[in-house]
Amino acid sequence: MIDAKDSNSTRPYLIRALYEWCTDNGFTPFIAVLVDESVRVPTEYVRDGEIVLNISFDATSALKLGNDYIEFKGRFGGVARDILVPVDHVLAIYARENGQGMAFPLLASTSATESGTLSEAPVAVEKASDTSQSDTPPPEAPRPGGSGRPSLTRVK
Repeated sequence: MIDAKDSNSTRPYLIRALYEWCTDNGFTPFIAVLVDESVRVPTEYVRDGEIVLNISFDATSALKLGNDYIEFKGRFGGVARDILVPVDHVLAIYARENGQGMAFPLLASTSATESGTLSEAPVAVEKASDTSQSDTPPPEAPRPGGSGRPSLTRVK
C-alpha cells in the first residue's frame, strides 16, 4: 500500500488538466509563479517576488509540463529566453479571458500538516470580469485568502 506522503503531488496533474481545458476552450493559460533562486525567469519582469507567465502555444516554444518542472522558451521584449519553473512554485493557473482556474498553496515545504503529510488543497478561481482585449495587461494572479478579484472558493 502506498502511503500518502510517498505518492506524487497532484499539482502537476492539475496544472496539465487546466492547461488542456484552457486550450480546448480557446482561452489563454497563465501561471502565477513564486520566484526565488530556483526559478529561471527574466528578473526584470518579477514584481513582489512573483511573475505571471503566458504559457499558451502561441507564446511558448518547446513547452514541457513535467511533474517537477515547467520548461519552455518564451519571448520577453522581443528577446527569446529559457524559462524553468519548479512545479511547486506555481501559485495558480488560470484563463486570462475570464480568470477561471485554480490557486495552490505557496510551497509544498511550507504547507506540511501536523501529521507530516503535505496539504495540497487547491482553490478554484471563479469567473472574473472580462479582460479579453489584447492590449490589456494580464490579470493579477489569484491569491488564496486575498480580498480582491477574482474570488476564491475552496474545493474539497
